[in-house]
Amino acid sequence: MRYALLLHNDEPAPGDLPAEGIAEMERLFGEYGDALARAGVLVSGEVLQFSPAATTVTRRTGTTQIQDGPFAETKEALAGIFVVDVPDVDAAISWAERCPGATYGSVEVRPVATSLIDGAWTQAGPAA
Repeated sequence: MRYALLLHNDEPAPGDLPAEGIAEMERLFGEYGDALARAGVLVSGEVLQFSPAATTVTRRTGTTQIQDGPFAETKEALAGIFVVDVPDVDAAISWAERCPGATYGSVEVRPVATSLIDGAWTQAGPAA
C-alpha cells in the first residue's frame, strides 16, 4: 500500500541556517533516500521550495482566484513529501521515524487513497 510521508517544519529566515547545517541535512536526506531506494519502497521524493514561492489557485466562488503564497498561514509549512509503497501503516511509520526531518519537524503518515500511474487511476485503497 502506498503512504505519503508529509514533512512539516518551521521555515527558517534567510541566513538562519549555517552552511554546515544545510550540508549535514543534505547528507542525511541523501542517505535516507538511498535507504528507501535500496529497500525497494521509494515511489517518489520531493523537497519543496519555501512557502512564499507557492501560488494558490481556487475556483470555490465559481471564478478563478489566484493568491501568492500558501492557502493558510501556519506555524509549520509543508516542506516535502516522500511516497513509499510498504505493506502496512507500521512499516510506513517505521520509515517516518528514520526520516531526518523528524528531528526538527514532524512527518505526517497518510495512506494514499488512489494513484495516477501511467495515465490511469488505481483502485482506491481501503477506507480509514
